[in-house]
Amino acid sequence: MHPRTARWRRLFADEAGSERPDLALLCLLIGTEADPTLDTTDLDMARRLIDRLAAQVAWAAGARGAAAAEAARSWALATAELLGQRYGFKGGPGVYQRLESSLLHEVLRRRRGLPILLSVLWMEVARRAGAPVHGVALPGHFVVGFGGGDDQVLADAFSGGRVLTATDAELLVAAATGAPLVPSMLRPAGTLDIVRRILNNVRAWAAPRPERSEVSLWAIDLSLLLPAPPARLHYERAELLVQRGDYLTGARELDTYADAVAAEDAAAADRARRQAHGARAMLN
Repeated sequence: MHPRTARWRRLFADEAGSERPDLALLCLLIGTEADPTLDTTDLDMARRLIDRLAAQVAWAAGARGAAAAEAARSWALATAELLGQRYGFKGGPGVYQRLESSLLHEVLRRRRGLPILLSVLWMEVARRAGAPVHGVALPGHFVVGFGGGDDQVLADAFSGGRVLTATDAELLVAAATGAPLVPSMLRPAGTLDIVRRILNNVRAWAAPRPERSEVSLWAIDLSLLLPAPPARLHYERAELLVQRGDYLTGARELDTYADAVAAEDAAAADRARRQAHGARAMLN
Protein backbone atom coordinates (compact mmCIF):
# COMPACT_ATOMS: atom_id res chain seq x y z
CA MET A 1 0.00 0.00 0.00
CA HIS A 2 1.28 3.46 -0.89
CA PRO A 3 2.19 5.53 2.21
CA ARG A 4 -0.22 8.28 1.14
CA THR A 5 -3.07 5.76 0.88
CA ALA A 6 -2.23 4.40 4.32
CA ARG A 7 -2.28 7.93 5.75
CA TRP A 8 -5.65 8.72 4.18
CA ARG A 9 -7.09 5.47 5.50
CA ARG A 10 -5.89 6.21 9.03
CA LEU A 11 -7.61 9.59 8.81
CA PHE A 12 -10.77 7.94 7.46
CA ALA A 13 -10.83 5.42 10.31
CA ASP A 14 -10.15 8.09 12.93
CA GLU A 15 -12.88 10.36 11.58
CA ALA A 16 -15.39 7.50 11.29
CA GLY A 17 -14.71 6.56 14.90
CA SER A 18 -14.99 10.10 16.25
CA GLU A 19 -17.92 11.33 18.33
CA ARG A 20 -19.29 13.52 15.51
CA PRO A 21 -17.93 12.29 12.17
CA ASP A 22 -17.54 14.92 9.45
CA LEU A 23 -19.61 13.69 6.51
CA ALA A 24 -17.96 15.93 3.92
CA LEU A 25 -14.48 14.88 5.00
CA LEU A 26 -15.35 11.17 4.92
CA CYS A 27 -16.81 11.55 1.41
CA LEU A 28 -13.73 13.44 0.22
CA LEU A 29 -11.50 10.74 1.66
CA ILE A 30 -13.40 8.16 -0.38
CA GLY A 31 -12.30 10.19 -3.38
CA THR A 32 -8.62 9.76 -2.51
CA GLU A 33 -8.99 6.03 -3.18
CA ALA A 34 -10.34 6.63 -6.69
CA ASP A 35 -7.87 9.44 -7.46
CA PRO A 36 -4.46 8.93 -5.81
CA THR A 37 -3.31 12.34 -7.09
CA LEU A 38 -5.57 14.14 -4.62
CA ASP A 39 -3.68 15.83 -1.82
CA THR A 40 -4.42 17.90 1.25
CA THR A 41 -4.64 21.06 -0.83
CA ASP A 42 -7.34 19.53 -3.03
CA LEU A 43 -9.39 18.46 -0.03
CA ASP A 44 -9.02 21.86 1.59
CA MET A 45 -10.15 23.57 -1.62
CA ALA A 46 -13.24 21.37 -1.78
CA ARG A 47 -14.16 22.15 1.82
CA ARG A 48 -13.63 25.88 1.27
CA LEU A 49 -15.95 25.72 -1.74
CA ILE A 50 -18.64 24.14 0.43
CA ASP A 51 -18.10 26.91 2.99
CA ARG A 52 -18.49 29.60 0.31
CA LEU A 53 -21.69 28.03 -0.97
CA ALA A 54 -22.98 27.88 2.61
CA ALA A 55 -22.35 31.59 3.10
CA GLN A 56 -24.41 32.34 -0.01
CA VAL A 57 -27.26 30.10 1.14
CA ALA A 58 -27.25 31.76 4.57
CA TRP A 59 -27.52 35.18 2.95
CA ALA A 60 -30.33 34.05 0.63
CA ALA A 61 -32.29 32.41 3.46
CA GLY A 62 -31.91 35.52 5.61
CA ALA A 63 -33.09 37.72 2.78
CA ARG A 64 -36.30 35.72 2.57
CA GLY A 65 -37.25 36.75 6.11
CA ALA A 66 -39.54 33.76 6.48
CA ALA A 67 -41.69 33.29 9.55
CA ALA A 68 -40.59 30.57 11.96
CA ALA A 69 -43.34 28.22 10.82
CA GLU A 70 -42.05 28.48 7.26
CA ALA A 71 -38.37 28.21 8.15
CA ALA A 72 -37.83 24.66 6.86
CA ARG A 73 -39.40 25.42 3.49
CA SER A 74 -37.48 28.69 3.28
CA TRP A 75 -34.17 26.86 3.82
CA ALA A 76 -35.11 24.22 1.24
CA LEU A 77 -35.99 26.82 -1.37
CA ALA A 78 -32.92 28.96 -0.69
CA THR A 79 -30.62 25.94 -1.02
CA ALA A 80 -32.34 24.79 -4.21
CA GLU A 81 -32.20 28.24 -5.78
CA LEU A 82 -28.46 28.45 -5.22
CA LEU A 83 -27.26 24.89 -5.79
CA GLY A 84 -29.88 23.62 -8.21
CA GLN A 85 -30.78 26.70 -10.23
CA ARG A 86 -27.83 29.08 -10.05
CA TYR A 87 -25.00 26.54 -10.09
CA GLY A 88 -26.77 23.63 -11.76
CA PHE A 89 -26.02 20.82 -9.32
CA LYS A 90 -28.41 18.00 -10.25
CA GLY A 91 -28.71 14.56 -11.78
CA GLY A 92 -28.41 13.89 -15.46
CA PRO A 93 -28.08 11.27 -18.20
CA GLY A 94 -25.47 8.63 -17.54
CA VAL A 95 -24.71 9.51 -13.91
CA TYR A 96 -25.41 5.96 -12.75
CA GLN A 97 -22.78 4.64 -15.19
CA ARG A 98 -19.97 6.85 -13.86
CA LEU A 99 -17.85 6.21 -10.77
CA GLU A 100 -17.35 9.98 -10.50
CA SER A 101 -21.03 10.30 -9.57
CA SER A 102 -20.18 8.73 -6.18
CA LEU A 103 -17.18 10.97 -5.46
CA LEU A 104 -17.82 14.29 -3.74
CA HIS A 105 -14.83 16.12 -5.23
CA GLU A 106 -16.00 15.10 -8.71
CA VAL A 107 -19.59 16.13 -7.97
CA LEU A 108 -18.29 19.55 -6.95
CA ARG A 109 -16.33 19.76 -10.21
CA ARG A 110 -18.88 18.27 -12.64
CA ARG A 111 -22.04 19.44 -10.83
CA ARG A 112 -23.56 16.03 -11.50
CA GLY A 113 -23.94 13.04 -9.20
CA LEU A 114 -26.07 10.32 -7.71
CA PRO A 115 -28.99 11.36 -5.49
CA ILE A 116 -27.10 10.52 -2.31
CA LEU A 117 -23.99 12.53 -3.27
CA LEU A 118 -26.03 15.55 -4.32
CA SER A 119 -27.95 15.20 -1.06
CA VAL A 120 -24.65 15.17 0.85
CA LEU A 121 -23.73 18.45 -0.84
CA TRP A 122 -27.15 19.95 -0.03
CA MET A 123 -26.85 18.82 3.59
CA GLU A 124 -23.30 20.01 4.14
CA VAL A 125 -23.95 23.40 2.56
CA ALA A 126 -27.25 23.93 4.39
CA ARG A 127 -25.85 22.72 7.71
CA ARG A 128 -22.95 25.16 7.53
CA ALA A 129 -25.45 27.90 6.68
CA GLY A 130 -27.35 27.14 9.89
CA ALA A 131 -30.26 25.11 8.56
CA PRO A 132 -31.88 22.21 10.44
CA VAL A 133 -31.10 19.58 7.81
CA HIS A 134 -30.58 15.83 7.54
CA GLY A 135 -30.56 13.02 5.01
CA VAL A 136 -33.58 10.79 4.39
CA ALA A 137 -32.82 7.36 2.93
CA LEU A 138 -36.03 6.60 1.09
CA PRO A 139 -35.95 3.17 -0.55
CA GLY A 140 -34.26 3.58 -3.91
CA HIS A 141 -33.87 7.35 -3.71
CA PHE A 142 -32.01 9.51 -1.19
CA VAL A 143 -33.46 12.95 -0.43
CA VAL A 144 -32.84 15.85 1.95
CA GLY A 145 -34.99 16.72 4.95
CA PHE A 146 -35.28 20.24 6.35
CA GLY A 147 -36.81 20.72 9.80
CA GLY A 148 -38.44 17.85 11.62
CA GLY A 149 -41.64 16.25 12.77
CA ASP A 150 -44.80 17.53 11.16
CA ASP A 151 -42.87 20.52 9.77
CA GLN A 152 -40.34 18.40 7.86
CA VAL A 153 -39.84 19.47 4.24
CA LEU A 154 -38.30 17.04 1.77
CA ALA A 155 -36.22 18.19 -1.19
CA ASP A 156 -34.95 16.09 -4.10
CA ALA A 157 -31.40 17.25 -4.82
CA PHE A 158 -31.25 14.99 -7.89
CA SER A 159 -33.94 17.08 -9.55
CA GLY A 160 -32.23 20.34 -8.59
CA GLY A 161 -33.79 20.62 -5.14
CA ARG A 162 -37.48 20.26 -6.01
CA VAL A 163 -39.57 20.40 -2.84
CA LEU A 164 -41.57 17.20 -2.56
CA THR A 165 -45.20 16.93 -1.61
CA ALA A 166 -46.42 14.00 0.46
CA THR A 167 -47.73 12.43 -2.74
CA ASP A 168 -44.34 12.87 -4.44
CA ALA A 169 -42.62 10.98 -1.60
CA GLU A 170 -45.23 8.23 -1.69
CA LEU A 171 -44.76 7.80 -5.44
CA LEU A 172 -40.96 7.57 -5.07
CA VAL A 173 -41.31 4.79 -2.51
CA ALA A 174 -43.99 2.98 -4.51
CA ALA A 175 -41.82 3.10 -7.65
CA ALA A 176 -38.86 1.59 -5.77
CA THR A 177 -40.63 -1.01 -3.65
CA GLY A 178 -44.25 -1.32 -4.74
CA ALA A 179 -45.16 -0.71 -1.10
CA PRO A 180 -46.57 2.33 0.68
CA LEU A 181 -44.44 4.89 2.49
CA VAL A 182 -44.31 4.35 6.25
CA PRO A 183 -43.21 6.98 8.81
CA SER A 184 -40.00 5.08 9.69
CA MET A 185 -38.71 5.77 6.18
CA LEU A 186 -38.60 9.49 6.97
CA ARG A 187 -36.21 9.18 9.91
CA PRO A 188 -32.90 11.09 9.63
CA ALA A 189 -30.09 8.96 8.26
CA GLY A 190 -26.94 8.76 10.38
CA THR A 191 -23.62 9.97 9.01
CA LEU A 192 -22.01 6.53 8.98
CA ASP A 193 -25.11 4.97 7.42
CA ILE A 194 -24.79 7.48 4.58
CA VAL A 195 -21.12 6.64 4.11
CA ARG A 196 -21.91 2.91 4.07
CA ARG A 197 -24.58 3.48 1.45
CA ILE A 198 -22.15 5.45 -0.72
CA LEU A 199 -19.55 2.70 -0.49
CA ASN A 200 -22.22 0.12 -1.34
CA ASN A 201 -23.06 2.20 -4.42
CA VAL A 202 -19.39 2.17 -5.41
CA ARG A 203 -19.32 -1.61 -5.09
CA ALA A 204 -22.53 -1.90 -7.11
CA TRP A 205 -20.91 0.16 -9.86
CA ALA A 206 -17.79 -2.01 -9.91
CA ALA A 207 -19.51 -5.42 -9.60
CA PRO A 208 -20.38 -5.80 -13.32
CA ARG A 209 -16.94 -4.48 -14.30
CA PRO A 210 -14.43 -7.21 -13.37
CA GLU A 211 -11.65 -5.15 -14.92
CA ARG A 212 -12.28 -2.61 -12.13
CA SER A 213 -12.07 -5.09 -9.26
CA GLU A 214 -9.63 -2.78 -7.49
CA VAL A 215 -12.54 -0.37 -6.99
CA SER A 216 -14.58 -3.09 -5.28
CA LEU A 217 -11.58 -3.90 -3.13
CA TRP A 218 -10.93 -0.39 -1.84
CA ALA A 219 -14.65 0.15 -1.24
CA ILE A 220 -14.68 -2.97 0.96
CA ASP A 221 -11.45 -1.89 2.65
CA LEU A 222 -13.03 1.44 3.62
CA SER A 223 -16.25 -0.26 4.73
CA LEU A 224 -14.19 -2.43 7.06
CA LEU A 225 -12.73 0.73 8.64
CA LEU A 226 -16.20 1.88 9.71
CA PRO A 227 -17.31 0.92 13.24
CA ALA A 228 -18.79 -2.58 13.66
CA PRO A 229 -18.48 -3.81 10.06
CA PRO A 230 -20.38 -7.02 9.21
CA ALA A 231 -18.24 -10.16 9.13
CA ARG A 232 -19.54 -10.90 5.62
CA LEU A 233 -17.29 -8.14 4.28
CA HIS A 234 -14.24 -10.26 5.13
CA TYR A 235 -15.65 -13.08 3.02
CA GLU A 236 -16.36 -10.76 0.10
CA ARG A 237 -12.88 -9.25 0.39
CA ALA A 238 -11.38 -12.75 0.36
CA GLU A 239 -13.28 -13.63 -2.81
CA LEU A 240 -11.96 -10.52 -4.55
CA LEU A 241 -8.39 -11.16 -3.45
CA VAL A 242 -8.47 -14.74 -4.69
CA GLN A 243 -9.96 -13.62 -8.00
CA ARG A 244 -7.13 -11.10 -8.32
CA GLY A 245 -4.53 -13.81 -7.64
CA ASP A 246 -3.61 -12.76 -4.11
CA TYR A 247 -4.21 -16.23 -2.72
CA LEU A 248 -2.33 -15.89 0.55
CA THR A 249 -4.05 -12.68 1.67
CA GLY A 250 -7.37 -14.09 0.49
CA ALA A 251 -6.83 -17.19 2.61
CA ARG A 252 -6.09 -15.05 5.65
CA GLU A 253 -9.32 -13.13 5.09
CA LEU A 254 -11.25 -16.39 4.87
CA ASP A 255 -9.74 -17.43 8.19
CA THR A 256 -10.73 -14.08 9.70
CA TYR A 257 -14.29 -14.59 8.46
CA ALA A 258 -14.38 -18.14 9.81
CA ASP A 259 -13.22 -17.02 13.25
CA ALA A 260 -15.87 -14.26 13.29
CA VAL A 261 -18.82 -16.54 12.46
CA ALA A 262 -17.73 -19.81 14.07
CA ALA A 263 -19.80 -19.35 17.23
CA GLU A 264 -23.08 -18.77 15.42
CA ASP A 265 -22.59 -20.59 12.10
CA ALA A 266 -20.13 -23.47 12.39
CA ALA A 267 -20.99 -24.78 8.93
CA ALA A 268 -20.15 -21.46 7.27
CA ALA A 269 -16.92 -21.26 9.23
CA ASP A 270 -15.96 -24.77 8.14
CA ARG A 271 -16.68 -23.97 4.47
CA ALA A 272 -14.56 -20.81 4.70
CA ARG A 273 -11.65 -22.72 6.22
CA ARG A 274 -11.81 -25.28 3.41
CA GLN A 275 -11.80 -22.42 0.91
CA ALA A 276 -8.78 -20.92 2.69
CA HIS A 277 -7.00 -24.26 2.35
CA GLY A 278 -7.85 -24.34 -1.35
CA ALA A 279 -6.57 -20.80 -1.85
CA ARG A 280 -3.24 -21.67 -0.21
CA ALA A 281 -3.00 -24.73 -2.43
CA MET A 282 -3.02 -22.40 -5.44
CA LEU A 283 0.41 -21.21 -4.36
CA ASN A 284 1.96 -24.64 -5.03
